[in-house]
Amino acid sequence: MKDNSIYGHYAAIITIVIWGTTFISTKVLLSAFLPIEILILRFAVGYVALLLISPHMIKFKGIKEEFIFALAGLTGICLYYLLENIALTYTLASNVGVIISLSPFFTAIIGSIINKEKVKPNFYIGFLFAIMGIILISLNGSSLSLNPKGDILALMAAFIWAIYSHLTKKISTFNYNVIQSTRRIFFWGLVFMLPIILISDASFPPYAFKSLKNIFNLLYLGLGASALCFATWNYAVSSLGAVKTSIYIYLVPVITIIFSSIFLSEKITVMMILGTVLTLTGLFISGKQK
Repeated sequence: MKDNSIYGHYAAIITIVIWGTTFISTKVLLSAFLPIEILILRFAVGYVALLLISPHMIKFKGIKEEFIFALAGLTGICLYYLLENIALTYTLASNVGVIISLSPFFTAIIGSIINKEKVKPNFYIGFLFAIMGIILISLNGSSLSLNPKGDILALMAAFIWAIYSHLTKKISTFNYNVIQSTRRIFFWGLVFMLPIILISDASFPPYAFKSLKNIFNLLYLGLGASALCFATWNYAVSSLGAVKTSIYIYLVPVITIIFSSIFLSEKITVMMILGTVLTLTGLFISGKQK
């Protein structure tokens, strides 16, 4: 591992730890807001935060470059979360958790086809270990119930995130400040969300903003899970590459069960522990350099 890549690993770990806890905030907010309302509020907060940190605007340098930013906003900000949220209305959360974890596999496949990136056999071996572990964690003794519509939407979300990862790798070659480039991606994501807001039942109920609990969780999602995490994720992708960074997605369910135990008093079972061991083993195998 190169010395300058160590910060990329740190950035990826910070990102995944925070993303693994967002379910708590989202669960709280769903009692007052619609999913699309939460989505646009968190990224609007994130955009403002990034603007305050780095007010300098990226200059327009042509349609081709702007198209990449717009495509990143469409895929990673708008479509990914929209598909994931809709999938949850049709299928089990455990199904979505397992299927979304296929994203590193799609990232590797896209990289090998488009960018001619060489993917070593240990990546696929580690992938199998990690997926087995994630299945054990997500199902935890319950049977896997196939729900074609929801499962296909979740599969599409996993594929969309893989595309986003490669787009951010491309954006990193533009040599912009990571905060400024992340903000530009947020801008386009919000633009693509506006038509959805207009055709939805979104009302952003005023009473919901009177709750300090709601305000705290919106700030956590906007400042932490959006502004900070997308910047750190994009930095990790630029440092490590899309495929290597995507491997850290395996850790999301592991982080989730740890914080579920701490904040929601959910019991950690033997199956969860075994799943965690398999997932961490898969992460180690996939990340090996030789």
